Amino acid sequence: MYVVVRSDLVHALSWPLGAVITQACHAATAAIHLHYGDPDTQRYLAELDSMHKVVLAAPDEAALSGLSDRLSQAGVAHKLWVEQPENIPTCLALKPCPKEAVQPLLRKFKLFR
Repeated sequence: MYVVVRSDLVHALSWPLGAVITQACHAATAAIHLHYGDPDTQRYLAELDSMHKVVLAAPDEAALSGLSDRLSQAGVAHKLWVEQPENIPTCLALKPCPKEAVQPLLRKFKLFR
């Protein structure tokens, strides 16, 4: 499962790291909930003790929104998390899916640090 988080929230906007981690948790939980009946999601959940997530960094809101648009155009199910009431896109999570299916769309994003 891939989660893409805006790195500028921590590095430029000085959000507390815990708040940013919470955003990623919200997005991942929402993606699983929205696609609970999907066979890939069920396979992912069936191995509860060996779930694998990759957290990538988007440099800013424009990069995150652009990725969301590209994923939608490619038919890749995901959840863009928009923090309320501020209405700030903070991260997105892809529904669990095979790495090969999404790797080309995520290549330009590095691991979140």
